[in-house]
Amino acid sequence: MIGRELVFRKIASSGKQIITITFVQSIGTFLFVSLVFAVVFLIAHIPIYLAFIFGGIALATAPAPALSIVNEYHTSGPVTQTLIPLAVIDDVIGVVVFFTVISIVNGAYSGSDTSILSIVGMVCFPFIIGIAAGFCASVILKKIKNRYLCFSLLLVFLCLSTVIGLLIDRFVYHSFSLNYLLIGMAFSGTVANMLPEEKFEDVLKLYEPLLNLSLVVVIVNLGMPLDYRLIAGAGLFTAIYILARAAGKIGGAYLGGKIAKADPKVTKYLGFTLLPHSGVSLVFTGIAVSTLTAIDPSLATIISGTIAAAAIINEIIAVIIAKFAFKWAGEMEK
Repeated sequence: MIGRELVFRKIASSGKQIITITFVQSIGTFLFVSLVFAVVFLIAHIPIYLAFIFGGIALATAPAPALSIVNEYHTSGPVTQTLIPLAVIDDVIGVVVFFTVISIVNGAYSGSDTSILSIVGMVCFPFIIGIAAGFCASVILKKIKNRYLCFSLLLVFLCLSTVIGLLIDRFVYHSFSLNYLLIGMAFSGTVANMLPEEKFEDVLKLYEPLLNLSLVVVIVNLGMPLDYRLIAGAGLFTAIYILARAAGKIGGAYLGGKIAKADPKVTKYLGFTLLPHSGVSLVFTGIAVSTLTAIDPSLATIISGTIAAAAIINEIIAVIIAKFAFKWAGEMEK
């Protein structure tokens, strides 16, 4: 889903301004949330590396709620025009930062004898596998006109990239260490950039039912381990997380807007539209919990309880704030 939106010609057409704002608010949120939790965990005698996992999860944005407001109220203006391409780039940065952090933590604290080279491999291998498989698939798909055969070959190469990842995990790392979301993102991103847009969109129409089924599986898998008792007991960390993330997003968007000399409305109000935070954060949380369970189960409990509570609370409050942000910017129809 993320990779197919990573079309470089579209990102380039968005301009340096949007890329600057996105980078500053994403990295700014990661650093600010990590710093806040580093201080909190230092006082609470909790391992500091957990703070960087919180920071990695925090920079992810759920674009769907804000974009649904755009569609429902037909918003129009500089904030809307900035938000749509920003949402795509923001999630890409989020994936890269989060998986880099989780790979380093897994390599350094899992108890296994892991070298710096192997940690770098955990981050780089998914990109190499995905890009290589996507390149081979694109070269073949360009020569085929039958859409059903194209769709079948796309699935074959996607599965092949997964198998290559499994083989590397099996014989190099001897555990599930690679990030398969990154493999899929790199694969689809490569195909999206190499295939003609019309042909790629035609194949994606056949892929949509499979994608919807996959999303149901992912959401069920994320929901099953969520325990309401964890939400009830996550009070202080949840409050700190929501406030720190909001400060990072709003402050980062403001600073990025100033650096990029963006429209004053973008500088003031864009950050408020970036507060919704559910889907991607829950995927990241599931991966973080799986990683931390092998290192320290108590840390996995802190992550799952805090993010589950924050996702529920934030999804209610943040959507209302995002709606008002469009109204304050004067982009909502009367």
